[in-house]
Amino acid sequence: MKFSQRTLLKLKNKNKKLRPNKYKKLKRETLRGRIKGTVERPRLSVYRSNENIYAQIIDDTNSKTLISCSTLDRSIKLVISTGRTCDASRLMGEKLAKLSLKKNITKIVFDRGPYLYHGRIKAVADGARAGGLQF
Repeated sequence: MKFSQRTLLKLKNKNKKLRPNKYKKLKRETLRGRIKGTVERPRLSVYRSNENIYAQIIDDTNSKTLISCSTLDRSIKLVISTGRTCDASRLMGEKLAKLSLKKNITKIVFDRGPYLYHGRIKAVADGARAGGLQF
């Protein structure tokens, strides 16, 4: 019987606490195995820090970043002072959608990474949908 790497680590560390960074890496790798960005449908990858949120649209076949955006951008900073709110994330998602529509990208695959689809991650997705992206 074959076990996944994640299951093996859980069995190995049954009585030990799994380090958060190692657990995040495992979650990201298992999700990345199912999600691939192509030329027709690039991948929208989201990274969340304590202060800001970053997103980029990636073509995995060519390993190129097509578009990137964050809450540190000047147009978002002028409207909202801090980047840790859902409103800032939604604005960033709308701006990312606007930039991608300029490059004729309408359909994407959403990669939430190791984060739950909740809060700021969901706000980015809602903003991108409101801006015209389909996923």
